Amino acid sequence: MPPASIRRIAICTGGGDAPGLNAVIRSVVIAAINRGWECYGIRDGFNGILFPERYLEGGVFRLTLDKVRDIGHLGGTMLGSTNKGNPLHFPTRMPDGTTHEIDRSGEILEYFAKKELDALVSIGGDGSLTIADALHKKGLRVVGVPKTIDNDLDKTMTTFGFDTAVAFATECLDRLHSTAESHQRVMVVEVMGRYAGWIALHSGIAGNAHAILMPEIPFDLDKVTNRIHARDAAGQLYSVVVVAEGAAPRDGHTELQAPAEIGHAERLGGIGERVAKALQERTGKDTRVVVLGHLLRGGSPTAFDRLAAMRFGAAAVRALDEGLSGVMVALAFPNVNYIALEEVAGRMKAVPMDSDTLQTARDLGICLGD
Repeated sequence: MPPASIRRIAICTGGGDAPGLNAVIRSVVIAAINRGWECYGIRDGFNGILFPERYLEGGVFRLTLDKVRDIGHLGGTMLGSTNKGNPLHFPTRMPDGTTHEIDRSGEILEYFAKKELDALVSIGGDGSLTIADALHKKGLRVVGVPKTIDNDLDKTMTTFGFDTAVAFATECLDRLHSTAESHQRVMVVEVMGRYAGWIALHSGIAGNAHAILMPEIPFDLDKVTNRIHARDAAGQLYSVVVVAEGAAPRDGHTELQAPAEIGHAERLGGIGERVAKALQERTGKDTRVVVLGHLLRGGSPTAFDRLAAMRFGAAAVRALDEGLSGVMVALAFPNVNYIALEEVAGRMKAVPMDSDTLQTARDLGICLGD
């Protein structure tokens, strides 16, 4: 039996923000309205449904052409986002004062039925798409759009937001070269990426870093120290080291700013400071650390990310129009493919050890800490 025709769809953005989210929203809304559909935006992930009382103008609101006019170049998301409160495992305080995780997905399904919303476009990373897959299996018509600056989602060549993050990190490295050389310093630059080294590797190569440390390769600081000494001996009296936030030494552990707790994943950070301190002790050189952090999430998306975002948004609407559900749109040049959400949910795409990009770093003499 063919799926029922669509009249109304909803859009949500979950997880960390990324440049290009507004471009996806705009693309979905225009493509849907051009088909005669109505579009609604859910505020702050699913909080607009679960906590409507928080919003003066309502947790779910109509998205018209006027509301999405001229937003494609803006960073962030007009809908808001959150990386707390997974509706499948929602942290709830019990009468006895303890906190337990409960499944509130039924409330989302009930809301869609009550408001006669026919489908959901879920824009997010691994966590959001895992939720989307679960909602699909519970009967909701869902199409996912891959979003993360970390580029760690499987089955898509790239995610929007990644190119912008790499471009900004590269610009920062370019600026740091001159000050590092002027003062003959070692500059350690910590970048985001969670447990994947895509941002570190790509920006490190593009930004002419002398060492790149990433989660896929547990590092030995002796190797980095030797690289710095070799540069000094050659009269190159400064070095730039890029460190992914999830990188860890061979004999150590990943640095955390905060451990995992109910309703929230662990927060990485601090490895840059640790590496900088160790390198200063080992080399005797003045060493400074720069943490790019959330700077990588902000700002206007690059032309590549804008185009990718708009292609994803339009493809998501086409997928719904073709009667599909439980799929993610994925970039596979020159086309956008449809991939089952269950093939993406819970899977992380790390940098392959046989990748051409990694080999390029080695061929250029960049130290990878191994």
